[in-house]
Amino acid sequence: MTETTGRRRAATTVTVVAALLTAGLASALAPAAYADSPSAPAPVPAAELAQARSAVQDPAVLDKVGHFFARKGVPPTRQLTIGAAEEARAASAAAPRLAGDTVPVYLLDPGFVAGTPGAPVAKAEFTASKVVAADGQSASVWTVRQGGAWKVVNIASGGDESDYAAKAAGSGGGTAFREPQVNAWYVLRDGRVLPLDDEALRSVGAGGVTLAAYQQLVHQRYGDKLPGSAYDRTGRGGGYEADTAAQPEAVSQPVAEAAGGGSPLPAVTALAALGATALVGAGAVLRRRTAVRRG
Repeated sequence: MTETTGRRRAATTVTVVAALLTAGLASALAPAAYADSPSAPAPVPAAELAQARSAVQDPAVLDKVGHFFARKGVPPTRQLTIGAAEEARAASAAAPRLAGDTVPVYLLDPGFVAGTPGAPVAKAEFTASKVVAADGQSASVWTVRQGGAWKVVNIASGGDESDYAAKAAGSGGGTAFREPQVNAWYVLRDGRVLPLDDEALRSVGAGGVTLAAYQQLVHQRYGDKLPGSAYDRTGRGGGYEADTAAQPEAVSQPVAEAAGGGSPLPAVTALAALGATALVGAGAVLRRRTAVRRG
């Protein structure tokens, strides 16, 4: 477990979550060329987003977010310098409230990396709702579909998911998505992949690249690290220590296990919702991790 050290943080080792690894051996060995017409990420119905938002508005969830704010990043397993009663008062004073829209969060799709015909550049893996405190702190509450209902699985510092979706919408529209391995946020617009943050800017340049060029780029980066690859078979698919010199970190609290499906979003575990890379051993950067799990 780590403590929040600010909005920019260090990298951490990642455990790959099998639920996110949808590309098999055949697709892992597919050629780099993206043979079929580009496919945009599938949208999540507004009714589903409304249900996800309703789950976040549960008073018990908002109370948990209040304690998240009150602890200012200190994990529940660590003792605060204040007592339980003072923490409870601070949690109440935080008065957490939702801000902005509940958004689907799209992550780079392994099938796209492999060059699978028709695979979208990214898939919606969970939803995020930004919550703000009276003192200006913000957090992102993540939900997935479980057993026919939307469940909260994580509370994370900051609001990147909602902020980048809003930035994409305000700059001309399109679908915001994340390449977790380098913590880069992009927008897919009119067949081009354009940068939304500094990591993406370094990756594709200010003018972005075509979707086909981006596919070749990520295939070069991760095509030999997909499920069934030699990299995977050597046992390094569980992640490795990345260069910690200028990478982001943060704190988050998974609050429930996620499983089951029947959702437009794929069924994922709580760890998957925490952003573990969808590509075997690609050295994913975790923007904000660490927390206590509710049993």
